[in-house]
Amino acid sequence: MSDEYYLELSENPVQFENASSVNNVFFDEANKQVFAVRSGGATGVVVKGPDDKSSVAFRMDDKGEVKCIKFSLGNKILAVQRTTKSVDFMNFIPDYPHLEFSHECKTKNANILGFCWTNWNEIVFVTDQGIEFYQVLPDKRTLKLLKSQSINVNWYMYCPETAVLLLSTTVQGNVLQPFAFKSATVSKMSKFEIELPAVPKPAKLSLSERDIAVATIYDQLYVMYLKHHSRSTNSPGAEVVLYHLPREGTCRKTHVLKLNTTGKFALNVVDNLVVVHHQSSQTSLIYDIKLRELDGALNVHQPVLPARSINPYKIHLTGPAAAPSQAPVPCELYSSSWSVFQPDIIISASEGYLWYLQVKLQPTLNLLQDKGKLMDFLLRRRDCKMVILSVCSQMLTGGDKGNLSVVATVFDKLNQVYKEYLDAEQAYTAVKMACFLLYSGYLTYNQS
Repeated sequence: MSDEYYLELSENPVQFENASSVNNVFFDEANKQVFAVRSGGATGVVVKGPDDKSSVAFRMDDKGEVKCIKFSLGNKILAVQRTTKSVDFMNFIPDYPHLEFSHECKTKNANILGFCWTNWNEIVFVTDQGIEFYQVLPDKRTLKLLKSQSINVNWYMYCPETAVLLLSTTVQGNVLQPFAFKSATVSKMSKFEIELPAVPKPAKLSLSERDIAVATIYDQLYVMYLKHHSRSTNSPGAEVVLYHLPREGTCRKTHVLKLNTTGKFALNVVDNLVVVHHQSSQTSLIYDIKLRELDGALNVHQPVLPARSINPYKIHLTGPAAAPSQAPVPCELYSSSWSVFQPDIIISASEGYLWYLQVKLQPTLNLLQDKGKLMDFLLRRRDCKMVILSVCSQMLTGGDKGNLSVVATVFDKLNQVYKEYLDAEQAYTAVKMACFLLYSGYLTYNQS
């Protein structure tokens, strides 16, 4: 039965104290850490990360409700937002004073929407009136303003992989202004407009952060827009529209993923595949933007495989009601309490679990009948070698032996990949030899 499921939750999830009336749960996408804050931190803050090294436990004074809490890279400095006017800091660097210090946003009458660490000692405050980029000086327990930019902001989204911050601007919210951060500098990238399915009159905020995700796919940065259509009888169904966001140049709409249904969706990216979760049907779809059909200048995509649920998963109950010997119980998949984060994280705050979503390749053998398309799909995936061997074995010795044209197609694709590998290896060897000869000539020249 498990052969039918091509998606699964990681076997060893990160476990944390579930959300409750006394325990608030926060997630930091940059460090992939879950914060469980009890009683505002007075009775403890437990931080769980992808590995034991990034796990921390400490206490802090209860100075009000925590709105946002994140460590800088390497867990060196803690930042906590409790009000819309300031952010509090605490040093976790060895031999530095373990005291809190606070910094107010400099823009008068501005409200802080949140903040993002861009380096171990660099932070950007996002306010409803713009951004303020600071260097944190832990020894002096103060902040130095590096750059500020005035712009009306509805909401923001940060991609830690690329250090790109996306701001939603204008009344409708569909003009997005990106900023790129790198070692104490910030660059304003070209703004772009998300095409809305309908323009409301009078104008009002129409683009929500719930319908936007930012992710790297095949080493390129994309803004993914979940485009809902009106619920009419001739509705084509929702789409995911991908906008390619280069460091330089203009952002362009390049891909459209056809969902062929309506409802509530969530997005992940796993192994360069866009995964779309559909809550009401409790199924997921996967798309590979390298497998495309041209429709004018746009690449239009249908799901690579039939819709399937995530592989059933069992969890151990926690808390005072759980018996030590109690058997694990089925996890409610596609729960309304699930939160999905980029690229591949699913969190259930109510159950206290963080999973990494994973793709299983073996089930694709029977779900994708077109062997040429199957090979194109597999050759772009991690850990694909054994599955490709299974495809070849199935064609040559299995009960459903492929005809000669299919076998030729599959081996042509394998040979092409091998040729590209050899060409790259030869080019690398040639560069290495050229460097060696240049260096040898340099030494000979200096010795003569």
